[in-house]
Order: sequence, then C-alpha cells, then structure tokens
Amino acid sequence: QLQFVESGGGLVQPGGSLRLSCTADGFRVDSYSIGWFRQAPGKEREGVACINENGEHSNYADSVKGRFTISRDNAKNTVYLQMNGLKPEDTAVYSCVGLYRAYQYNMNLQYWTKYGSWGQGTQVTVSS
Repeated sequence: QLQFVESGGGLVQPGGSLRLSCTADGFRVDSYSIGWFRQAPGKEREGVACINENGEHSNYADSVKGRFTISRDNAKNTVYLQMNGLKPEDTAVYSCVGLYRAYQYNMNLQYWTKYGSWGQGTQVTVSS
C-alpha cells in the first residue's frame, strides 16, 4: 500500500521554527499533489497547505499564511513544510497526504480523505 512518511516534528518554543518533510515509501512523489493537514486534540482535522505536482501552485489556510511555506524538491522525492513564527495553537499532529495526478486546492477534507494516500503523522508541540 502506498504510504507517505513524515518527519521533522518536535517540541519548539513559541516564535520558533520547524521544517517538516514528507517523502514516499518506495514510489515517486512527482505524480502527486501534496497536502499538509493537522489535527489538534479535541479538534477536527484541518488543511494547512497544499501544492500541486510541479510546485507551480500552492494554497494555505488563513491561520498560517505568511508564516508557513510549502515547497517540493521532486529530485529529492520530498515535500517540505517550513513553519516559522510558531504559536501554541499550531500544536497538532501534522500529516501529509498525496493525490495522484489531481489537485484539490481548497483542501476539502472529505475529498482528500476519500482519494488521498495518508502518512502516519508527526507531532508538533509549541510550548514554553
């Protein structure tokens, strides 16, 4: 079964930065648009950022615009989420999900859940 693998999570102080990575376990990511979603305790999963297959198009949740940047290096088979200016409310499990040869820019959770391949997630904790 196709699976994406996340890394880079951890504990960081407010105002700090982390870079998450999403790579593919045994297949190429360049045929997939990638979304980053997060789920905080007691809250619904929400879309954070997404990027299309060649990296020309991306979109962000309003809550992270100007602080987070999604990018991809298909030669390294990796998609990144650079997170700056982290806040306690960014604390969540962050998961990447891939859509094969498709792009759903407004990060509709139902669509990505139904058609996407999900990773296991990585914990991000923002706390002093």
